[in-house]
Amino acid sequence: MKVSSKGEYALRALLVLGQQQGKVVPIQEISEKTLVTVNYLEQILLQLKKLDYVSSKRGAKGGYLLHKGATEINIGEVIRDLEGPLSPMSCASITKYEPCPLEGGCQLKPLWSLVRDTIAFVLERTTLEDLLENRLTLFKGEELNVIK
Repeated sequence: MKVSSKGEYALRALLVLGQQQGKVVPIQEISEKTLVTVNYLEQILLQLKKLDYVSSKRGAKGGYLLHKGATEINIGEVIRDLEGPLSPMSCASITKYEPCPLEGGCQLKPLWSLVRDTIAFVLERTTLEDLLENRLTLFKGEELNVIK
């Protein structure tokens, strides 16, 4: 899994909107706080709007606001929606699986599967509110079950 600038900037924008939950935030303000150009931010926010994470308001006092509460925005879902599968290799992907030529005898697949599961475990247990409140813990007291 590689998070592109689009994914990074989308999370930054969601954090800015989450800090002012319920308020309409002008795109210029989001741009200043995220260090992302207005033009690129417009594209990202349009995609977040289509995915139902944000809403927009037109006009002189227009801008963007969260469409869902910060506790309802799951970071794993956001990353999957914007970036695709969490797996580092397609042979270990659950949603976009593609076999590799060494499928039966590949000794790397368990490693890629463990990486996928660990990434998914952390991201799926993290909400926007967790990020806003700086409540990140590696496994939140749960054990990671390794699938063989």
